[in-house]
Amino acid sequence: MPKQIMVVGAGKIGSAVIKMLANADCCGSRDYQITVVDANPHAFEKFKDIENVVEPFVWKNDSEESIFALAAKMVGKDAVISACTFTANMAIASAAGIAGISYFDLTEDVECTNFVRKLAEKAKPGQIFMPQCGLAPGFIGIVGRDLARKFDKVDSLELRVGALPLYPTNMLKYNLTWSTDGLINEYCNPCNAVVEGKPVEVPAMEGLERFSLDGSEYECFNTSGGLGTLCETLDGKVNTLNYKTIRYPGHRDLMDFLLNHLRFRNKRDLLREIFEEALPQTQQDVIITFATAKGWIDGKFTQISDLRKIRGKEINGEFFNGIQLTTASGICAVVDMNLATKAFSSGFVKQEEVDFDKFLSNRFGCNYKG
Repeated sequence: MPKQIMVVGAGKIGSAVIKMLANADCCGSRDYQITVVDANPHAFEKFKDIENVVEPFVWKNDSEESIFALAAKMVGKDAVISACTFTANMAIASAAGIAGISYFDLTEDVECTNFVRKLAEKAKPGQIFMPQCGLAPGFIGIVGRDLARKFDKVDSLELRVGALPLYPTNMLKYNLTWSTDGLINEYCNPCNAVVEGKPVEVPAMEGLERFSLDGSEYECFNTSGGLGTLCETLDGKVNTLNYKTIRYPGHRDLMDFLLNHLRFRNKRDLLREIFEEALPQTQQDVIITFATAKGWIDGKFTQISDLRKIRGKEINGEFFNGIQLTTASGICAVVDMNLATKAFSSGFVKQEEVDFDKFLSNRFGCNYKG
């Protein structure tokens, strides 16, 4: 029998998740049956010809009653995936708690993750709560933890991720490829890090660095949420730990001008409206993940790095751009791994608990091999 999955949110990333899971099969039999939930009834049209996408449900996160209505639809499902912006995740996680099913999301929001962790304290046997399952947080934490395990003693772990247009033409050298709310959120909120062995918060947009890869110039700077729970996991085990977002040179200074000098950090709704009117979307993007660990192996100070550049590709006749491919693959892989093998028993699950080699061997996680 196919596993029953609810996917809440049928936007750019949610659609990729739905289509990847819908096409997963073993010996000609579909592995998943998917219930799609979205606030927009027109969102279901793009799945009408997919046989194992069933029971479309229109849902708006607008009241406490709406949480119970969603929970009622979850009963009997094996898991729910939230592909919504972070503002809806607490309601969806609450509904999962009521229904007693496992919960997965893509959030970069620290407050949301803390809320999910609290819910997980009351998890039923076999019910897990696993937030932050995308690219960053998500994959980058899995690869970072794997690098750290290779050392007898880790000195530093530096994680860098960028979702970049292949052909930037505007002054920001940026195109919208995922949640605008999530983008602004990570540019504004405090960032977790470890400095001189101590967990600290550092300001977003600071810590500017410039570097070159394959003849191209990039910059990177602090952004919120990318480390997920890694600071907690490596507390007392690393001297330096940080996460920075990769952009093309000049992006950070213009964003700093908008957020801090023109004070748009206090008018996030207006900034979102401006971005969505002025910055075009693109299917032509590239994802860069660059993780570097330094430390001691057999008494020698050593560096190990993991670099990946991933572009969009066609799967089962459907083209997914880079951010869709990597984000959807991340969450599909951990859901698939858990439902297939019960990799995690119950409660709150951190991304860095995922085995890196098993992740890359998974039918969805293998998309990170490039």
